[in-house]
Amino acid sequence: MKKKIRNWSQYNRALVQRGNINIWLSESAISKWQNTEKHGGRGRSNYYFDLAIETCLTLRAVFHLPLRALEGFVNSLLTMIDTSLQSPGYSCLCKRRALLINKALLNLKVTMR
Repeated sequence: MKKKIRNWSQYNRALVQRGNINIWLSESAISKWQNTEKHGGRGRSNYYFDLAIETCLTLRAVFHLPLRALEGFVNSLLTMIDTSLQSPGYSCLCKRRALLINKALLNLKVTMR
């Protein structure tokens, strides 16, 4: 049974509010966005922590964005938050996504034993 709408102004405000995006990043997440540590091995160290990559990939899954659009979307969110941080590039996201998936699969195998 369908409910009858009685308060149209409230209903209209609710429909407009559905398009509002509120995203919060905690101070600890912002402080762990960029990696400044050196790994000591060969090659360049990762510029972004895994948390930044995971956050971006979660937003990608929620909003069904391709990687290039995701880079722009995250940059605009970081601008709205008024931080000097930047989004990982789409190629970085693609490469690190594969590494994170492999790491997650290894952790799953270890816990299943």
